[in-house]
Amino acid sequence: MNIVIIFDHPYGASASDNVPNHRSYSAALLAAVMRGLTTKGHKIDLIDLYTDGFNPVMSAEDLASWRQKKTNDPLISDYQQRLIAANHIVFLFPIWWESMPALTKGFLDKVFVKGIIYKESKPGRPFISLLPNIKGVTLLTVMSTPDFIYRWIFGNPITKILFRGTFRKMGIRRNLRWYNYTGMEDRSLETRMLYLEKTEQRFARL
Repeated sequence: MNIVIIFDHPYGASASDNVPNHRSYSAALLAAVMRGLTTKGHKIDLIDLYTDGFNPVMSAEDLASWRQKKTNDPLISDYQQRLIAANHIVFLFPIWWESMPALTKGFLDKVFVKGIIYKESKPGRPFISLLPNIKGVTLLTVMSTPDFIYRWIFGNPITKILFRGTFRKMGIRRNLRWYNYTGMEDRSLETRMLYLEKTEQRFARL
């Protein structure tokens, strides 16, 4: 399968090593995901938003293009074509203030253009996906908030935004999976490594 990974962390994908002041558990998870996918021979298409210099701000010109069902940014056009070719999409980012970082939100705002990524059937009705090859979407998140608080008190805001409010709204309802890694900064190195091994094995089975 053609797996498109959207990765969002300021340190970029290269921060997977345990180097003080420049290490990211999100990047370590990304490396584990890619090792697992490589084992099965999947094609990996990595979108590293910070490394790409992606601008998440929707300008007046961007919005005017969006309303005309087009884009004026070559990077966004490239992202759109890569999503259209994808069989599976993986999002990987830390949770900040109980939601996604700015670059991922901007990715949804600017890349998911009506008429290119989805279309409307009738006003007020669910959208129709224009991603013809998609078989599933996987979300991996890293957060400090305890899992039970995020799920039962805050009500899983990230899945409401990304799954219910985006992909299910577009008609993609099957194979939407979320794996959450909470409190990793307080866990032992052995425990963190164990989670990475489990992640690699999980994606080797994709």
